[in-house]
Amino acid sequence: MDINIGQGITDAWRQIATFVPKLIAFLVILIIGYIVAKALEKIVDKILERVGFDRAVERSGVRRALERSKYDASSLLARIVFYAIALVTLQIAFSVFGPNPISNMLNSVVGWLPKAIVAIVIIVVAGAVARAVKDVLEGMLGGLSYGHWLAAAASVFIWALGIIAALNQIGVATTVTTPVLITVLATLGAIAAIGFGGGLIRPMQQRWERWLGRIEAEAPQARAHAEAYQRGLAHARSMSETTQPIYTAPEVGGVHRSEMPPG
Repeated sequence: MDINIGQGITDAWRQIATFVPKLIAFLVILIIGYIVAKALEKIVDKILERVGFDRAVERSGVRRALERSKYDASSLLARIVFYAIALVTLQIAFSVFGPNPISNMLNSVVGWLPKAIVAIVIIVVAGAVARAVKDVLEGMLGGLSYGHWLAAAASVFIWALGIIAALNQIGVATTVTTPVLITVLATLGAIAAIGFGGGLIRPMQQRWERWLGRIEAEAPQARAHAEAYQRGLAHARSMSETTQPIYTAPEVGGVHRSEMPPG
């Protein structure tokens, strides 16, 4: 009996002796990881502000979604970086205790984080491109009856491509976008089949003739708008070049350096 009690006490002290260093290492890793995460958050925020990330987000139209948030775009992405580093820190810290369910869950989340960051960048780039294309088309075709709708359709198409690419990046495109796309196509096909079978061929033909006739009638006006838009861009470019400051060398003895004889 005495032997069993002594052996139990010895085993308990052995477990404590092996657990305490692991606990200390766990706490040290957490502290160091927190310091590194905060430092990287500030660095990423400053770098994004320096390269104009907020302006790109503002041009993309995503800024409206952040109007009620206390973070701007660069601060939000920097905060995401902070949480990413924090998760990596937790992953490393819990690995000190060996294989466990928490480490397995953190491994899955940490492996998914880079895909999420790339997806956010894809959304921002797609939004900026969609906004730029919409502005260009509205500038070129703004005077036409279908110019605004064409610009909006192009913007929506680019947004759709960006969203699909982002979903594909995080690995949910095949489970979300494919059924939605099949449903939309099936709905459009059913509407077309029922409509054509119900006698919509002649009305649609007349409508297409009106649309094509309007586009043909407004084609010269569209070319005129495009030419005027190009002339405006060329004029603005030439004005920006002519308004650049001209450097003049300082005077030396009452004579400009450019007027002094060579040698």
